Amino acid sequence: MYLDYSRNSGEWVPNKFGGRENLEAVDFLKRFNELVHQEHPDVLTFAEESTSWPMVSRPVYLGGLGFDLKWNMGWMHDILEYIQKDPVYRRYHHNALTFSLIYAFTENFILPFSHDEVVHGKRSMLHKMPGDDWQRFANLRALYAFMYAHPGKKLLFMGSEFGQFNEWNAQTGLDWHWLDRDLNHRLLAFVRDLNALYRAEPALHEVDFDWEGFEWIDFRDVDNSIVSLVRRARNRDDLVIVAANYTPIPREGYRIGVPRAGFYREILNSDSVHYGGGNLGNSGGLAAEPQPWQNQPYSLKVTIPPLGVVYLKPDAPAE
Repeated sequence: MYLDYSRNSGEWVPNKFGGRENLEAVDFLKRFNELVHQEHPDVLTFAEESTSWPMVSRPVYLGGLGFDLKWNMGWMHDILEYIQKDPVYRRYHHNALTFSLIYAFTENFILPFSHDEVVHGKRSMLHKMPGDDWQRFANLRALYAFMYAHPGKKLLFMGSEFGQFNEWNAQTGLDWHWLDRDLNHRLLAFVRDLNALYRAEPALHEVDFDWEGFEWIDFRDVDNSIVSLVRRARNRDDLVIVAANYTPIPREGYRIGVPRAGFYREILNSDSVHYGGGNLGNSGGLAAEPQPWQNQPYSLKVTIPPLGVVYLKPDAPAE
């Protein structure tokens, strides 16, 4: 993309306009994407691109490069830096949870936990997590639950879904024997259920590239390392509330604002005993109270488990 990439001054020749952009490479990528989508309309192309080149995932006829999706490298670096910190220090790095929403809709992003993050001394996803064995798995479940709630498509490299402890080695197979351990087996069940929920709930995937599908409830609770948000489907009455707690302290009776009255069912709890957690939750759901909170007309007093994430879905409004 750039003529001066990995080159010092004097080691590259500017393009015909005097710039550093590789015009021939840009033309190639545009033509490549045009032909791929013309000949194979069911194919998607992804760009692993980490510079500020604009409109990577916009159509060629609008001046873009024509890719369907671009890797969100900024989100990946921020969230991994955050989740690897001891929870006592996370309050000082709260912006790592929230900053990605500043630019989340400038491209059609995919959130990548790729092979690059589990090789060359970077450690496996499970091995990155701080704390004892229980906390490592709780942190990893909370990370994946936030990933699936965050706008953007998802990429999770093989082995990460069951908590392989060793780095990926291209010369050997995955360490499937880890599934003989209870916590690994339960992590796999969590990711399986998370995938099924993602497919079943339009609010989690229909509007990934526009503000219409996302709204912060509260991102300011730095001291408690808690964030809460709303995801919406194209039908804006179809929504999911997400609350995440990145400390090992359970938060009971924690009030969050919600957009309407009714009963909110707990459709996912990363602390469920089925996933290896402590089973602290909301007993299947709870009713909204007519108390405005956080710029919302109603509110819930929820239990957010330690190092845990809950998803709550309101019952459909009466016709």
